[in-house]
Amino acid sequence: MRRLKLSLFAAMAAVSPAMAQENATSKDVEAAISMLGDAIAFRSVEGSPDVLRYAEHLAARLKSGGFADEDVELDNSGPAPTLVAFYRGETRDAPIILSGHMDVVEAKAEDWEQDPFVMTREGDFLIGRGAIDNKWGVTMMVATLLHLKSEGFKPKRDIALVLSGDEETSMASTAILAERFKNAGLVLNSDGGGGTLGEDGAALAYNLQTAEKTYTDFEIAFTNPGGHSSRPSKENAIYRLAKAIDRIGAYEFPVETSETTLEFFRQTGAKTPGALGQAMLRFAENPKDKKAVKTLRADPEYVGQTGTTCVATMLAGGHALNALPQRAAVSVNCRIFPGVTPEAVKETLAQIVDDPDAAIDYVDPPHYSDGSPMREDVLAAVRKSIEARYPGLSITPQMSAGASDSLFFRMHGVDSYGVSGLFLKPSDDFTHGLNERAPISSIAGALDHWRTLITELAK
Repeated sequence: MRRLKLSLFAAMAAVSPAMAQENATSKDVEAAISMLGDAIAFRSVEGSPDVLRYAEHLAARLKSGGFADEDVELDNSGPAPTLVAFYRGETRDAPIILSGHMDVVEAKAEDWEQDPFVMTREGDFLIGRGAIDNKWGVTMMVATLLHLKSEGFKPKRDIALVLSGDEETSMASTAILAERFKNAGLVLNSDGGGGTLGEDGAALAYNLQTAEKTYTDFEIAFTNPGGHSSRPSKENAIYRLAKAIDRIGAYEFPVETSETTLEFFRQTGAKTPGALGQAMLRFAENPKDKKAVKTLRADPEYVGQTGTTCVATMLAGGHALNALPQRAAVSVNCRIFPGVTPEAVKETLAQIVDDPDAAIDYVDPPHYSDGSPMREDVLAAVRKSIEARYPGLSITPQMSAGASDSLFFRMHGVDSYGVSGLFLKPSDDFTHGLNERAPISSIAGALDHWRTLITELAK
């Protein structure tokens, strides 16, 4: 999961943290803390049997909480364990998908201040691998579904809890799940979006993830027969590669916009002072404003919101100090704007390099999708939830630079939204890093958040 940094909203007018009465009780919060602790205890990293054990643990918990045995499906036959649990409604057409993943990034105990797979409490924080990504989201969804079961809530249509087992690596199980549920009506992804807090604890914005850039790596290589270094020639693979790298570095991809990015710049620009804020507003009004584009593309925080980016990240060349290079290659990492195909970017790279001997290949097969529309029903449900916690707080559409399970659902045309209930200071975000932590103070609001989204959208 990727979260926006504070600098995006550093100048935004803060909203008072005073909230309306929450529905979640202290008992509910403690139960969620216990559930999260149980989740963190499973070392569900790539290749570990704990991914399956965590899935079995969740399946047992759902069944004991009122889910019928036949409605809880644990599948260990694919590339990674998956878990699907149906909360049955009046109709099984176009179910609402609650998406999350059970796997986590590896964590080495010797690097942490405590065992990463034993949850510890320190002040307002729960510390452990997966405390945010993504066992927080899975825990909040499961706890909410169990609470709704205990109350006898009856949705109009099926709700399906859909948990993948390899989101942090190949995402192969996600692709299988998305294919199965390609006729879903909506995906609510716990592994995206969420609220940003200022350093004073005041809420700055709620980020609704509606799109993701496509992650694609290319290798551009030149080969040559080589020879003895005492007999150099003009045909040198390293020299030709150097020219290609220079051309890539000098190139800027065309400006691209979407409903999400234009609204993002419109809202953020209105709350950002100085030339940067003015550039955002001008860009939102006229994406062809060259001065605005230049200002935004000069800022690493915003360049990715204006179109596709490609950058050289790794080099390899030559095989001996006293030999002419037989091969030289560069890895180029591209973050492709939604709606632009990887093949189109590959063709553009070939035009930029402008060398018929350059071999341009994908490092791994790419996956891409368009963004999701700003649906009125989703916005209304999110607004109702946010108003109960932070009245008047802005909801800002977000295009993530990285990928989540939503990518594969969007590939099938299923509207998908990152709607985490977590509010966090960027300075407290240690996702994928040491001492990953989540604030206890955000749990009650997160439980109410998921309750509101589910009950509003499933009615």
